Amino acid sequence: MELDLRLVRYFVAVADELHFGRAAARLYVSQPALSKQIRKLEDQLGETLLVRDSRHVTLTARGEHFLEHARRLLALADTMSQPARQEGVSIAHVFELSTSRLVADAFSRAEPDIQLREHAMDSITQLNALMQGRLDVAILRVTPRMRIAHPSGWRHRLLRLEPLVLVGSEAGDGASTASFHERPLSVFADPPDSGSYNAHGQYLTALEHRVGVTMRWLGTPGAFSHCVAHVRRAPSSHRYLEFLSYAEKYVEVGLPMFWPEEIQPYYPWSLAWRSDDVAATTTALIEAAVGLAEELDWLTLEGGAPHTPAWMPDDEPAWRDVPR
Repeated sequence: MELDLRLVRYFVAVADELHFGRAAARLYVSQPALSKQIRKLEDQLGETLLVRDSRHVTLTARGEHFLEHARRLLALADTMSQPARQEGVSIAHVFELSTSRLVADAFSRAEPDIQLREHAMDSITQLNALMQGRLDVAILRVTPRMRIAHPSGWRHRLLRLEPLVLVGSEAGDGASTASFHERPLSVFADPPDSGSYNAHGQYLTALEHRVGVTMRWLGTPGAFSHCVAHVRRAPSSHRYLEFLSYAEKYVEVGLPMFWPEEIQPYYPWSLAWRSDDVAATTTALIEAAVGLAEELDWLTLEGGAPHTPAWMPDDEPAWRDVPR
């Protein structure tokens, strides 16, 4: 029997998500088409891999066994199909957030003769590109789901703990802190049912549950100019949850920033690279990033209101690397 790798990838996506809708969005196919392809794979194998009803998807014993081998098969296929390595080193940015930009600047200062190729990708897309050889170094949020989907072939280390803060839509009254519950709270992110729900969205969902608020999910405008225009148009009663590196830009244009009072969320940015990548250019980029993190004290849980406890999701892999 000759396996169709496309069908195997579809099965792994469903096994990762345990949800046909989310898997279909991740694969950019319709849900009916995905269901049809999974049935086709099961017909080829002559066994049921998934049990699904109107609310749940679970793996059969055969599905669990097949998943283990499917991951190895796809990892080998990705390795064999990797493009020839280009000169220089490649990195990606998540919108206009400052972490990867500062790393790129530090690397270019340290290694002006090495070409730096830059791309724009969210965290999940970065990891996929990294595993396929289209990126050399990713700067992303590592999630438990990523480590399940790619149990081997890559390494990562915590780079920065970036605070999330509150931003107002009007000039402040001088207060430096604010409650999550004080005013309606909005986020620039794609909600769980959008089809483009990502690692950032998963973090925000966990934060909603922890704080006990329902945020307004506004989608992802991308450029900072679009975000600040939206904030300026909003009613004065609204507040927005933002990365500190974005919030500092809001302050520059006259809008207030507040440290949260209940808990202080930190967003963990990590460096990631392929385990078998021993290129000197990759090593140089990693060293530049680590040196910058030490210089800027990126791993210190600083900022926030006095005595406010630090927060990340309970299952956040970064917790094990946070200096205590």
